[in-house]
Amino acid sequence: MKRLLLILLCVLLTLGAFSGCAAGNTTADGKIKIVATTFPLYDWVRQIAGQDAQIVMLLDKGVDLHSYQPTADDIAQIKTCDMFLYVGGESDRWTGDALQDAVKPDRIALSMMETLGDAARREEVVEGMESEEEEEGEPEYDEHVWLSVKNAARLCRAIADALKKILPDRKDSIEKNAAAYIEKLSALDADYQAAADGAKVRTLLFGDRFPFRYLTEDYGLSYYAAFSGCSAETEASFKTVVFLAGKADELGLRTILTIDSSDGAIARTIRNTTKTKDQDILTLDSMQSMTAAGVAAG
Repeated sequence: MKRLLLILLCVLLTLGAFSGCAAGNTTADGKIKIVATTFPLYDWVRQIAGQDAQIVMLLDKGVDLHSYQPTADDIAQIKTCDMFLYVGGESDRWTGDALQDAVKPDRIALSMMETLGDAARREEVVEGMESEEEEEGEPEYDEHVWLSVKNAARLCRAIADALKKILPDRKDSIEKNAAAYIEKLSALDADYQAAADGAKVRTLLFGDRFPFRYLTEDYGLSYYAAFSGCSAETEASFKTVVFLAGKADELGLRTILTIDSSDGAIARTIRNTTKTKDQDILTLDSMQSMTAAGVAAG
């Protein structure tokens, strides 16, 4: 039913777009229009495009990638833009209909996961983690590709190359912006590596979902968590809580981590099940729930 409604919506929007936007969606001051689903993609492209584009972030109300549903206006923006950037995982299946019947035949749609190719990682269930029943069909991949600085550099290069096709007369400034930003990413990557190399404790424990697989894999860290990164589960079993509390005791971990937008309930239960019951509970921001207000505030 959801797919049928999206198809009908797309047909109506396409008719409206061709009648009202036949000249395309370039802004009054000549800028191209770019639509990005999540904050990281929005931030990358604004760093690279500079002043040459008007950029829209779709997930701007604090809703994360896994629970987002596009509005009619979102679909219209995708159909009439010059470039569309999206993650391309299981949560983005709705884009299949949204990408049909573009107003601009040369619009570029760039999937981050397709761009990564073999570097995209399948979801995994580690010891002690709540596991969901697997459905028959294609394997599910970890969508949190932006949480690797190495991935970010590769994806920014692809974004820059796509922008130069749309704005060939601005290719020098685009290349300059991309090179400067990728240099910053390389420096950040080096800082992460130095921190990991100097760490006495190399295991992270999450009383939450775990979207940081790409990051831990980059720097040779291990982890335990209540749920996988794309899990829809919100309640941890007694068995999972006891396992994670036992790992905190066994490894002498002084910190239990949560992600942004978490209420911390599972982390507190794990802490209260440990022997010492005095671990710090800290949040590691996965940048999934960034709001437009947060962006405006810097």
